[in-house]
Amino acid sequence: MNHRFLIVIALVLLVTLPAAGQAKKWTSRTPDGQPDLQGFWTNSTYTPLERPKNVTKALYTKEEAAEREKKAAAQETEQTVPGTIADVHYDFTQFGLDRNQSKHVEDLRTSMIFDPPDGRLPPLTAEGQKRAAERAELAKRVGRWDSAQSNDLDDRCLMMLGAGPPMMPAGYNADYQIVQGPGYVMILTEMIHDVRIIPLDGRPHVSRNIRQWMGDSRGHWEGDTLVVETTNFNGKNPFRGSSENMRVTERFSRVDADSISYKFTIEDESTWSRPWSAEVPLTKTVGPIFEHACHEGNYGLYNTLVGARLEEKKAAEKK
Repeated sequence: MNHRFLIVIALVLLVTLPAAGQAKKWTSRTPDGQPDLQGFWTNSTYTPLERPKNVTKALYTKEEAAEREKKAAAQETEQTVPGTIADVHYDFTQFGLDRNQSKHVEDLRTSMIFDPPDGRLPPLTAEGQKRAAERAELAKRVGRWDSAQSNDLDDRCLMMLGAGPPMMPAGYNADYQIVQGPGYVMILTEMIHDVRIIPLDGRPHVSRNIRQWMGDSRGHWEGDTLVVETTNFNGKNPFRGSSENMRVTERFSRVDADSISYKFTIEDESTWSRPWSAEVPLTKTVGPIFEHACHEGNYGLYNTLVGARLEEKKAAEKK
């Protein structure tokens, strides 16, 4: 065969075939031309938000990541002593709540936070320190189990941290459904069934006087990346001690059939000395998302308070 012909074939292959190891770009679109982010996703992961204090590097080796996942999985299936509090609490594997899809983020980072480079939250401002001290003092004076109002919001089935923004892994049921339509994106959270409806038509944020639990979100496309900016929080569901002045910028980019790159940046001059950014893996999971009833009739909260009163009574009788 003519060597010139072989050279031509080789050049054609170089142009038409992706390089070895190079990921194929996701090209699926919705009927109105948006990059397709739709489906059922989980952000369950063993990667912590902040880098552990005993870890000094940004990335684990594959062997180190596998060992950490093995230890974490073992803790979830750890046998308990019959009759103890741990024994009657959730058995994740028994009820199908185990994080069997959990993994480290793809590049094996030691933390979700990638900026600052140390993988940890920036220092608190003076105002942030003051609020943190006030919350700690209030927690000392008012016990979590003293009343329904002193319970955490998720205990009361009112709001869940993972609903976002930012969207953070819940202890279980860390699943989401994304639906797109002309001019809108909807994100449904399985835990406590919170939902965000995000307009993409360029409308401005609502008045600064209108404050909401999940803030006011507005989205737009930058190439194939969905960018969502959220302001107008009410401060009653603070994220890591944030204030009502927090601003969250999320970036969703479809990587392939089974994953979305989800990154977010938080700015809050009332809490942290500088903005910070993190990445959480969104991995394809099986739908549909079923109704999350939390604890029907609020029996769970009632029983918790009854148990607390009984514990107090027993303690008083021993004195």
